[in-house]
Amino acid sequence: MTTKMISKVEGNVLVLEREFDAPKEMIFKAFSEAEHLKRWWGPRGWELTVCDLDFREGGAWHYCMKGVDENLGDFFGFESWGKAVYHNIIQDEKIEYTDYFSDAEGNESPEMPATLSTVMFHEQDGKTKLINRAEYDTPESLKTVLDMGMEQGITETWDRLEEYITSLK
Repeated sequence: MTTKMISKVEGNVLVLEREFDAPKEMIFKAFSEAEHLKRWWGPRGWELTVCDLDFREGGAWHYCMKGVDENLGDFFGFESWGKAVYHNIIQDEKIEYTDYFSDAEGNESPEMPATLSTVMFHEQDGKTKLINRAEYDTPESLKTVLDMGMEQGITETWDRLEEYITSLK
């Protein structure tokens, strides 16, 4: 059973919440290990072709999502590079990082907004509420990524996470 994502915009912050039918240790592991991320990260029709992960405070995750579904139209074959730099990690509780658009070498894009993301994992009765607080420099920067379809992309990504978690049970 798919739970609905709750989305709220508060000035320059986007808060996303969703409940998963799995313990927080399992959800945290899906966010913190490359072999798991490769199986679910990205919207439908995209896959991670590069997933270089150094999951520790001060470490980084450099990745490439590639449009592999012909139904993606102009995005078929398109590569979208990203880089996350980890600031604060509390095992099974919280991951805080800055997410950048980047190039294949890991150079951060100055033209695109960066996101300060705080992902929190709250467990109750064996289920995990995942809360992602995405902060931008300005409300206009947030609007830029929302206009790019980021909210739908995260919804599909979290749908894939739920399917992946279910397949592990």
